[in-house]
Amino acid sequence: MVGLVSGCRACGGQLSVTMADLGMQPPSNAFLTASAAALEEKRYPLRAKVCGSCKLVQVDYDVDPQELFGNYVYFSSYSDHWLAHAKQYCDMAARRFALGRESLVVELASNDGYLLKNFLDMQVPVLGIDPSGTVAAAAARIGVPTLVEFFGEKVARKLAAQGRRPDLIIGNNVLAHVPMLNDFVAGIAILLKPEGTVTIEFPHLLKLIEHVEFDTIYHEHYSYISLYAIEQVFGRHGMRLYDVEVLPTHGGSLRIFASHSSRAAVEDSAALRDVRAQEAAAGLAEPETYARFARRVEECRESVLEFFALAKRQRKSVAAYGAAAKGNTLLNFCGLTREEISLVADRNPHKQSKLLPGSHIPVVSPEELMRTRPDYVLILPWNLQDEIRAQMAGIRNWGGRFVTPVPLIRIHP
Repeated sequence: MVGLVSGCRACGGQLSVTMADLGMQPPSNAFLTASAAALEEKRYPLRAKVCGSCKLVQVDYDVDPQELFGNYVYFSSYSDHWLAHAKQYCDMAARRFALGRESLVVELASNDGYLLKNFLDMQVPVLGIDPSGTVAAAAARIGVPTLVEFFGEKVARKLAAQGRRPDLIIGNNVLAHVPMLNDFVAGIAILLKPEGTVTIEFPHLLKLIEHVEFDTIYHEHYSYISLYAIEQVFGRHGMRLYDVEVLPTHGGSLRIFASHSSRAAVEDSAALRDVRAQEAAAGLAEPETYARFARRVEECRESVLEFFALAKRQRKSVAAYGAAAKGNTLLNFCGLTREEISLVADRNPHKQSKLLPGSHIPVVSPEELMRTRPDYVLILPWNLQDEIRAQMAGIRNWGGRFVTPVPLIRIHP
């Protein structure tokens, strides 16, 4: 479905509480060419609301998935941090699930094959599924077979009928991107072997609230997930969570481990019980928790605008690093444009020579940023700030300083 969402995408309940209203925004990955910038951009409401029943947080206006993901420009392999994270996961999974030449690993939203290539190196058969032909072509070039499809029940039934049922299904940072959540999880239940496991990583709603990570709200993220909400979704489709890992990625994530509910000898881990207790203590079932978050979002915007007003008074130049979707949410919510930020640097050549959606700030190479010698560099993908500060440490040669925007603006020494 496209347009205003009338009820919860998980349980059909009423979307009764507004957690963040970020105004009318273009899709965060809808980069522009200079000629396209002269045309009127499509903008859509960007609001995060809370289901009064199951407490799933979700945007209440759906943009056509083909518009969002058909020509996706995010390539995971341009982050050294993320490549290392994927390698560590694959090493763990191969040991824990005793994967070998007779196994099958399927990754949903497999991107450019950055993760599955680790299993290929171990001689474990793999299959990627991704809706973007752009990234699937990149995966094919490194030998990762990729099915260009939106995953759901239909695709799962086709693969299962072919006898291609995996021992392990992986979904890293895809669950939030799924508009039809029940269709997606039902597909996992159909495809997974009876004794198989699915592991799924997603940014944890608890951390989003604690750290005011409102810039991770954008149209490509249909849902913002707690353990409490996702356990209900999996249970609805005959599956159960049995373990969880707390991860530092994306400002704080969970990796859940789930199996068919009928699988014998699987018990809840201590870590799973701990996260349930943490969410309960944080009040994720209480409407006031979300109202407080909305107020903190406004405080963050005020701090960002105060920084730019000060930089202007002091005649200081500001550039940005990282043409990330979260950065576009922040820039458009704060109304920042080329008047405040001269350029944004990014290592991904697919983004360079384009303009950011909404703000129309030009995307350049990191080398170009270094040539302009800005006084401040605003790190938009703040979750990668350690990696970026190390890569761009040369800005200190002329007295440049790094700035991060959430939960409040911070100028780093």
